[in-house]
Amino acid sequence: MSEEILIIISISLIIFSSPLIAKLLRLPTITVEIMLGAVAAYFAFIVDHAILHLVAELGFLYLMFLAGLEVDLKKLVNISPSILKKSLIYNVILFSLSTLISVYFDLGNIFIVILPLISIGLLAALKKEYGDVEWIRLSIVVGLIGEIVSIFALTTVSAVLEFGINFELYKTMFLFVVFLISMLFVYKIFHNLIWWFPEIKAYLMPEQDHQEQDIRVSMAIFFLMITVMMYLHLEVAFGAFIAGTFITTFFEEHNKQLPHKLEHFGFGWLVPIFFISVGASFELDAIFTDGLVLKAFLITFAMIAIRFVASTLFIKDMGWNKFFMIGLSHSMPLTLLIAVTTLAYNNHSIDQEYYYAFILAAILEVLIVMIAIRILSQFINLNDRN
Repeated sequence: MSEEILIIISISLIIFSSPLIAKLLRLPTITVEIMLGAVAAYFAFIVDHAILHLVAELGFLYLMFLAGLEVDLKKLVNISPSILKKSLIYNVILFSLSTLISVYFDLGNIFIVILPLISIGLLAALKKEYGDVEWIRLSIVVGLIGEIVSIFALTTVSAVLEFGINFELYKTMFLFVVFLISMLFVYKIFHNLIWWFPEIKAYLMPEQDHQEQDIRVSMAIFFLMITVMMYLHLEVAFGAFIAGTFITTFFEEHNKQLPHKLEHFGFGWLVPIFFISVGASFELDAIFTDGLVLKAFLITFAMIAIRFVASTLFIKDMGWNKFFMIGLSHSMPLTLLIAVTTLAYNNHSIDQEYYYAFILAAILEVLIVMIAIRILSQFINLNDRN
């Protein structure tokens, strides 16, 4: 059996079975996909292949596109000034504590960026399980700000790793700033256009749509933004994120089902391939390497601890019995953690052992935090009843 056929069969079986196994074990599907990918690679069912890398890269970009779908700029504008201020200070505390840890333990500058990462992807899973409760609503708002900061950090780190501290870096960052300013103008122009001519939305995404025009427009914007970022030699993941933000900001009210359709399209097959490939890049034998598991636990502890400290900002808003839920819910930056770690490893900023440690830590964070939230939420519900 050829490598291509074996890879396709293995990935198909993992995509099909991972939700069933995740439901049985009560774990996030992403975690199961990574673990099954590692097992499949261990038994050589999945091997290193150029096509797999290409599809996995596309899956990652689509994942960043879905992350952008979580950000509605109109809602961000309406965030109360006090929450916005606390959200920014929250991120400042995270990066400050990360800097102290990285400098004290001489871990390297890349750790300053990796430890504070925030991704709200798994908050959707928490919302489904625990409902639209107060601490989840606040976590999503604060997490949105944190994810934007993290995406910005991802773009900056990508430029530094690729060019170093030289003229090319300054040129790239200048182009990045120009790109952001240009996007603000594009947003403003499009906002005015659809205000004067609301039929534009109906033309681009008609209500009676038998050609899946909404998906086609979304994919056109997705690939267009990636092309622009490639032309400017900027981080393409940020372009995918911007594309998702654009779709949500201007089309969600017109087509409320669109974000769900795009999520189903991605999480149904494309995004899982990325996580399976991440798992396949992890050698199970490495678990028995001296110090690897300890490093993973220390990384997990450090990432949870700095968020716990930062979440004390919200004691007044949430009370002593709930404030820590914000920090815990942000302690699962699975997607961005793996993305930045992969980027750092490919650019030789971290060695293979730390690469494995971060992947293992990403899985441990989900397991530990999900269990902790389940236990603590029960106590919170008891206190609320009393």
